[in-house]
Amino acid sequence: MEYLLVLIPVAMLISPLYAIYRRRVKGKSPKLALICQICAFFGAVMLTGLVGVGNALGADTAEAAGGITDMSWGLIAAALSTGLSGIGGGLATAAAASAALGAISENEKLFGKAMLFVGLAEGIALYGLIVSLMILGRF
Repeated sequence: MEYLLVLIPVAMLISPLYAIYRRRVKGKSPKLALICQICAFFGAVMLTGLVGVGNALGADTAEAAGGITDMSWGLIAAALSTGLSGIGGGLATAAAASAALGAISENEKLFGKAMLFVGLAEGIALYGLIVSLMILGRF
């Protein structure tokens, strides 16, 4: 059973890579295959979590069965807050920085104002990091 817990998520994560490769060979956009990859990843996470929770129901404590505990949920929340805010900050910085470069090339006096908006966009990632540190501080 332990081998299946390892093999199923690995197979779910690797199988869409073949679809991405096939779509590239045919000259099609791999966007659909990438969406399938993301769905497979979250499916693997949910499947692994549900199997762990199912094993934990039969035991006296979740820690004894290796299931998901309160600390596990806290670590997942901290990871998600850091990761998703990093992605959001990166997207915001990309949009702000490209617009700032365009504005600076037109008028060099706008450098300070443009860098202010780029800095504000990078602050999103810092807020997520602070939230994750607050979550980790509870454990």
